[in-house]
Amino acid sequence: MPSHEPDTPPQKSRRIRLMDSSRDVGMHVLIWLVAASLIGLAAVALALSSDYANMGNLWLQKHLQWGMLILVPLAFALFAWLTQRFFPGTQGSGIPQTIAAINDPDDAKKSNLLSIRILIGKSIMLLGGLFVGASIGREGPTVQIGASIGHFFYQRGPFKTADYRRTLVMAGGAAGIAAAFNTPLAGIMFAMEELSKDHPFTAHSSTLLTVIVSGLISLSIVGNYTYFGATSAILPLFSHIPAISACAVVGGVMGGLFSLLAQKFGAFLPARIRGFVQQHPFVFAGVCGLVVAIAGLMTDGLAFGTSYAPTRHILESQASTAVWYYGFAKFLATLASTISGIPGGLFAPTLSVGAGIGDTLSALLPGMAPHGATVILVMVAYLSGVTRSPLTSFIITMEMVAGQHFLLALMATSLLASCVSRFISPVPLYHALAERYRYPQVTHKT
Repeated sequence: MPSHEPDTPPQKSRRIRLMDSSRDVGMHVLIWLVAASLIGLAAVALALSSDYANMGNLWLQKHLQWGMLILVPLAFALFAWLTQRFFPGTQGSGIPQTIAAINDPDDAKKSNLLSIRILIGKSIMLLGGLFVGASIGREGPTVQIGASIGHFFYQRGPFKTADYRRTLVMAGGAAGIAAAFNTPLAGIMFAMEELSKDHPFTAHSSTLLTVIVSGLISLSIVGNYTYFGATSAILPLFSHIPAISACAVVGGVMGGLFSLLAQKFGAFLPARIRGFVQQHPFVFAGVCGLVVAIAGLMTDGLAFGTSYAPTRHILESQASTAVWYYGFAKFLATLASTISGIPGGLFAPTLSVGAGIGDTLSALLPGMAPHGATVILVMVAYLSGVTRSPLTSFIITMEMVAGQHFLLALMATSLLASCVSRFISPVPLYHALAERYRYPQVTHKT
């Protein structure tokens, strides 16, 4: 008969270690799956809510018309006050805050940049801004929302070290991009190019799982769609080098100029005006709102909001159709929205600015390349010039306009535009803004 002797201490110890290890693995997988699912659902909810907010803005334009000159400035001042009073840390796109949280050297859990409060405030203020016509997008805020969800699980279960916090935040932010654009590849590239400039990106299976699951959840709910339509124009790389070069230079210069102004707008103001802006930030936000309202009315409402519809119309047209100054009006509206201090992202309005500038360039040089090709190339060039993330810009633009047939031309244009932008704005935009939120270096006494 087999003997049933009790476990000896070494055997018992090994069994306990095995059970603990299995429990930790199960907790890891469960938390990553839950986080990824929540990020995907949050991104879809924000996308659908943003669509309703944009429709609400169309209603306002129809019924208020010139009254937008009063509503938009008052709304900007109100949102700036609400942001500073109740939701500090939600200003702008949220990507700089995510970068600052990733670069935090301490392992203490902080909630001033990433938290459920930040998630709620970001969503409310973003939707309010879109409703009144601010030239903002939801994609950047989805990064901070995704990072906040990832950060929520820090110091829960086995996630108790600074490395775990960094991984949770990075995976959450990258998953936010993947869910916002319905493309896991863009999320992974965004993590490598933007979120991990100061920390090497390690392709942990958990990070990839979060990005992929979030993107697939968004894809399964809203389907595979193109934000800005598509064009049938073809542009072989080697036979259109002059067109690619021209689009890259124009987009890179304009993108670099936007980045420089967004970083150092106050430095270009006279001292008295700069002092007034610092002492009266809500009045300044109202002035920014007035600029947005004027730009919107000058373009018959096209410069309000994300401008998905005019961008799609420009891209799918066979020739220049927008008013020649649309791109520049959208540039001013987006810059004013960015420096006003209200929450809102840059990706969608930036691509719209690029489309407007590309439309104007195509009208000036009609024989250079097909209209749709010129528009797409300036879109990717301008986005790359603003963000200085050429690979992410190339992938996002390719996905948003179904431009797989432009693969090599888009990549070459994006890389060249980033190099051009570097001469105008040496520090990448998001990382320059992240310095405003940087946590101080912590020294531990021994």
